[in-house]
Amino acid sequence: MISGERVRLRAIERSDLPHFAAWLNDPEVAAGLMVFRPLSLVNEEQWFAEAMKRPLEEQPLMIEIAHGDAWIPAGNCGFHQINWRSRSAEVGIFIGEKSYWNQGYGSDAMRLLLKYGFDVLNLHRIGLEVFENNLRAVRSYEKVGFVVEGRKRQAHFQDGHYWDIIIMSILQPEWQNARTS
Repeated sequence: MISGERVRLRAIERSDLPHFAAWLNDPEVAAGLMVFRPLSLVNEEQWFAEAMKRPLEEQPLMIEIAHGDAWIPAGNCGFHQINWRSRSAEVGIFIGEKSYWNQGYGSDAMRLLLKYGFDVLNLHRIGLEVFENNLRAVRSYEKVGFVVEGRKRQAHFQDGHYWDIIIMSILQPEWQNARTS
């Protein structure tokens, strides 16, 4: 368990899959992800089986939000493409429970994930890609310290339009400086 005040990250369980299927089948949630068609619970079962074969550091985590004494499942995050020689990784995150959007929970979860990545896994660089039309996500990433490195022009097709994919990253020294200032 990776715990913060308002958010915690925990290993996913098979019992979480109905949440994921519901979230990923919501067009507003899926718009910020690479999901472009309906997913069944069977699809999620197959995804889960493959995810559990990955190294422990690359297995997805459930984002839970404190609600009184309870913790409510709200989304998912995790590292992938970890390169131990270069000490770099890519990160992915989404808040599937729309009632928790625009309240800073995604930023809180990302801060916890960055702390874990830099302080526990000893990563040096954490990167991500985000669609240019996902302005809420871009602002959230900038808020926690990510900087724009570049873009893949018109690399994503969605709703009849081509969108750029923005490439962002944060380095361990930048993370450390932001925490001490």
